[in-house]
Amino acid sequence: MRSRVVGVCCLLFSLAISVQLWAKGNTVLIEVKGETLSTPVTITDAKIEDFTPWAGPGVNGARVPNAEGFIVDWHAGVVRQPAGLQHYEVSFYAGCRSSRQIGQPGPYPPNDPECLAEKPRLVYVVFYDFDPSLSRGFVYLPGRAEAFYFLNMGTIARGCEGNWFLAKDSWEAFMRPLITRALRQNH
Repeated sequence: MRSRVVGVCCLLFSLAISVQLWAKGNTVLIEVKGETLSTPVTITDAKIEDFTPWAGPGVNGARVPNAEGFIVDWHAGVVRQPAGLQHYEVSFYAGCRSSRQIGQPGPYPPNDPECLAEKPRLVYVVFYDFDPSLSRGFVYLPGRAEAFYFLNMGTIARGCEGNWFLAKDSWEAFMRPLITRALRQNH
């Protein structure tokens, strides 16, 4: 019996490690979709590394509200999001940041065979709502019965899925001008 328990524990540990190794990579693309946008906003600027999904709760034992990183103000904790706001789906893609893939030099040489063969892969999706009257954004992490939950859990289990949070000020300062510019181009 003891050997069976040890075997199961080893298997679970191996699976956990392999999922983490597979999922990690540079954030090379963020795509924003919404009803108010005629086409998705695609962002490949190197600044998106500041908003990696591999930060926040679930990383190195961090819990809400002691966590740092990603696009969420974890210190504010879970919040109620007002209804009727501008609603966007934000997708995070990981891959290698190489000059051949996105036209910018990166930490990988342009001829790195691992980067040249790899296409960016979808690793995490959240919903972002913006309240123009408050100049404040909200981020929703999909819950168990919702789309993208299992994709997100395959990347990182935060332990706070299915909740709304305030968006980080740095995310607001980065994202709002991009969405505003895209909305102006629609008209």
